[in-house]
Amino acid sequence: MARILVALSGGVDSAAAAALLTEQGHEVVAAYMKNWVNDENIPGECPWERDIEDALGVCRRLGIEFRVVDLIEQYRNRVVNYLIEGYRNGSTPNPDVLCNREMKFGVLLDYALEQGFSSVATGHYAQRSDVAGEGSYILRGADTNKDQSYFLALMRPEQVAHAVFPVGSITKPEVREIARRFGLPNAEKKDSQGICFIGQVKMSDFLRHYLPDNPGDIVDLNGRVLGRHDGLHLFTMGQRKGHHVASPREGVAYVVVGKDLARNRLILGFEGQETPGLYTRRAVVGGVTNTLQPLPERVMAQPRYRAAAVPATCTPLSAGRVLLDFDEPVRAVALGQVCAFYAPDTLRGERLLGGGFFEEILA
Repeated sequence: MARILVALSGGVDSAAAAALLTEQGHEVVAAYMKNWVNDENIPGECPWERDIEDALGVCRRLGIEFRVVDLIEQYRNRVVNYLIEGYRNGSTPNPDVLCNREMKFGVLLDYALEQGFSSVATGHYAQRSDVAGEGSYILRGADTNKDQSYFLALMRPEQVAHAVFPVGSITKPEVREIARRFGLPNAEKKDSQGICFIGQVKMSDFLRHYLPDNPGDIVDLNGRVLGRHDGLHLFTMGQRKGHHVASPREGVAYVVVGKDLARNRLILGFEGQETPGLYTRRAVVGGVTNTLQPLPERVMAQPRYRAAAVPATCTPLSAGRVLLDFDEPVRAVALGQVCAFYAPDTLRGERLLGGGFFEEILA
């Protein structure tokens, strides 16, 4: 049996993970990562105190040790600054993906290994597989509706080797049943929808606290002024609502198709593959990690969470950079977004190969 540190968030998924590992006979200790306390009074709810209370209740019920690990400074340096600078530079960062590599399986894993634990367990809906001669890799979660392997795409191979995902082979309803069977106090707790470890804070409110409004024109593809925006960082590619530009006619709506950073202009167009900028066939992905071997010529590329993975040809450019040629145009690809790569063959079609950031949108 192993000595495992469980990253206990206060939610039901990580609680069920701790329960399953305890039932399997492992020596389990739970740790709450205290990453954010919202002492800057950003509008919204930062429920860390409630989460700690729920996590402690789970540990009491399971009879396991509970620790609070203060990682506020590391979280600001590794995740919050990345988030702010990304939006400042006009890209679309994903703090949840970076949080897994830099915090849960970065700083917390380092802490766990120093404390004599063999691995860190989380409540992610993903699976780890170990193959002799190949090492450890990640598979999609068994619950296709909850699969979270995308959020693990930037993990490095040595991190994957120390990762445990106890609920990855079961479904969300089964997780709830396990929590009820163990009598866990958060068995019916709703899933959180906020920024990773920050809570129910709107992204726009969070960004406004650090990035001042920078108003500019909203234009169409011909440069005709349609309205005004408060800042390009408040919009994402493909966004249909929130720009407050009325539809020119019934059944036709404007969507965000580009950002002119030099002139601080938000560009709108109409939905459709013929709209310039909205669909992408070729892109460069950089900062590629997690791969145990070079990416194959053919991959399934997932451009964002909840988007379908699409077949693409993958051509190496330089260390950590590849060119993707999608078989079919992909909607609303944005600079800075994380692209996850999966094995395209039927035998290992759910295998996560790695991930990186969109650096260039070519066509």
